[in-house]
Amino acid sequence: MPNLPDAVLLSIPAFVLLTVVEMVSYRFHPDEDAAGYDAKDAATSIGMGFGSLFFDLLWKIPIVLIYSAVYELTPLRIPVLWWTVLLMLLAQDFFYYWSHRGHHVIRILWACHVVHHSSRKFNLSTALRQPWTSLTAWPFYVPLVAAGVHPAALAFCSSVNLVYQFWIHTERIDRMPRWYEFVFNTPSHHRVHHASQGGYLDRNFGGILIVWDRLFHSFVPETDRPVYGLTKNIDTYNPLKVATHEYVAIAQDIRAASSWRERAGRVFRGPGWQPAAAPVGTAVLVAGEPAG
Repeated sequence: MPNLPDAVLLSIPAFVLLTVVEMVSYRFHPDEDAAGYDAKDAATSIGMGFGSLFFDLLWKIPIVLIYSAVYELTPLRIPVLWWTVLLMLLAQDFFYYWSHRGHHVIRILWACHVVHHSSRKFNLSTALRQPWTSLTAWPFYVPLVAAGVHPAALAFCSSVNLVYQFWIHTERIDRMPRWYEFVFNTPSHHRVHHASQGGYLDRNFGGILIVWDRLFHSFVPETDRPVYGLTKNIDTYNPLKVATHEYVAIAQDIRAASSWRERAGRVFRGPGWQPAAAPVGTAVLVAGEPAG
């Protein structure tokens, strides 16, 4: 197995440099319509990014053990060659689409991913606002390992995918050429993904390619100027609260729930799910009491 690098770690100096360049660009060429930068917000995003590097090392231990076990059990083996790596990147991006989509529609997964959407700014520092509980994506990639993709090759492809997505977190680029916009994820497409207004919610999940959204009917082009953040924003720059606030909300909802069905819904249904209200005049059964 060739020694494949971690593209994210290698790219950290470029991330920092480009973020500084973008920040300075707003100083010399301000855009009144753009969300721009806020010092506290950017500091929180960068802090979340560095924190994620530490926590990801912890989460890698159980994930590597699981992937290694699956890889040992499967009889399939895909050699690591330049052209097979390209196919692996394509396949990883496909499964990333479904992982990303799942993290928007299942609340316990959203509790991890919401961190990345919690900023009301949209700039290169926002790309660094990563979760500290990224133990939730691994099941989506088990089919790749079972198909014979070495776990190290999968890790390399995942890191390339993340590096690609760094540059699309900007308002300084309007549109790419039409052919590029049709095939690849771009700043315009990703601005839609980070927007909080109704028609833009839960759209444009692609990582490198936007064609998955076109194929699976989750694509929306950028028309109105996006409003960034959450439908219910959090007013904090505390990294610990940013990392855990949705888990706290889930725990509170579970504690207040009146049935196991509602508890399950609070965890596994969508982030905005509410139990159906009982019709007026309908008797509500108390747990343990027989129907009259």
